[in-house]
Amino acid sequence: MADIDGNISTTALKALAVLDFIGEQKRPLSAQEVAEGIGTDRATAYRMLMTLVHSGYVSRDEGSKNYRLSYKVLSLARYLVSEDERSVQILNCLREISDRTGETVHYSVLENDCAVLVYRAKGIQRVSVDFQIGDRSPLHCTSIGKVLMAYSDSRFTETIISRGLPAVAPKTITDPEAMRRELAVVRAQRYAFDDMEFAPDMRCLAMPVFEKGGLVPGGIAISGPSSRFDTAKLQELRDIALPYAAELSRKLGGFV
Repeated sequence: MADIDGNISTTALKALAVLDFIGEQKRPLSAQEVAEGIGTDRATAYRMLMTLVHSGYVSRDEGSKNYRLSYKVLSLARYLVSEDERSVQILNCLREISDRTGETVHYSVLENDCAVLVYRAKGIQRVSVDFQIGDRSPLHCTSIGKVLMAYSDSRFTETIISRGLPAVAPKTITDPEAMRRELAVVRAQRYAFDDMEFAPDMRCLAMPVFEKGGLVPGGIAISGPSSRFDTAKLQELRDIALPYAAELSRKLGGFV
């Protein structure tokens, strides 16, 4: 904590770390488990937990004495993705693509060094890849991540590459020069494939959504099991989805 900016509250950081940890575990936790998870002592974790219980963001089961996130957290999420005109247009686009393809379609945005899923339209396919709203994905090994990198400031992209490109699946691109070539291809063709680079049994397609000033804050993605998503299927989905993404870009003030 010694090198943290003096304007930043370390107490608030600890409380937020508690929220993050409880959310990541997806089950009720004891104070001791939270303490171990965030790297602090039980007394500190307990104070953080009781403060969050008092503020309504964490609930405590009086029988087990375990803690979980409360539904008040959903209120924050609702404010973030409230259905204004822009979000309605994005959701309508996702639903139209999903209706045409039967696939689940996502819209994700760049946040820090991750792609965060913020909207989705559920498809009808029984065998699918079921990402959830709020899920965060690495950039270098996902189709949506490569799209967001390709259309980001070059300094940001180089920062991501310079940190290293860890292999998370057998076909992850780990060579910096190969990644730069891949991103150049993405910019030229305006879509990206993930050919089992994030998981050995999954392939994905993604494309940018342009907004005012030609910026690309987010993009559309379709993911599926590699058993169904062969090259021909990805190309078919690409041909269906690209016109919808272009139309959405026009509606949001971007150029195509």
